[in-house]
Amino acid sequence: MKRAVWALALLVSACATQVELKPPGTVDFDVLGRIAARYGSEAFTGNVNWRHARGGDEMLISTPLGQGIARIVREGDAVQLTTAEGKEFRAPDAESLTERVLGFRLPLEGLADWIQARASHDSPARIEKSSDGRLRTLEQRGWKVDYQEYQGERPSRMRLTYQGIELRLAISQWK
Repeated sequence: MKRAVWALALLVSACATQVELKPPGTVDFDVLGRIAARYGSEAFTGNVNWRHARGGDEMLISTPLGQGIARIVREGDAVQLTTAEGKEFRAPDAESLTERVLGFRLPLEGLADWIQARASHDSPARIEKSSDGRLRTLEQRGWKVDYQEYQGERPSRMRLTYQGIELRLAISQWK
């Protein structure tokens, strides 16, 4: 309940944010889309702007109206989350950090591969493909990823589940 009140306070007090995302290194992909998270009895929907490079990530999560909620930056093995109020939190991984600050886990490290319809090389995976050879389901690191829709060769809608957490991603633009 405390997290829900804190998350609601973030939503209400968030200020409009326009941030140019600049992860270290050459950008592998840049996506814009929507995110929905359901964890326990809580839920959140918003926008996501994410740039990924081999050496790091930068993700901005905002309300549907574009007000900043959180900015997540990963450089190597360090992750920092900055809230709309400017409070900074750090951890060695995005999952524990987002769970502590936002109330739900965001698997940033695995997601960089999963969003490209492939398994991460760091752990075993169970993969199920459709008749056209595309990934339909991927299970890795405790997460289950259901690929619901593709736009060309790239996933455009995904559903991720992990121990009472459900994340839905709808990618509207790949750069």
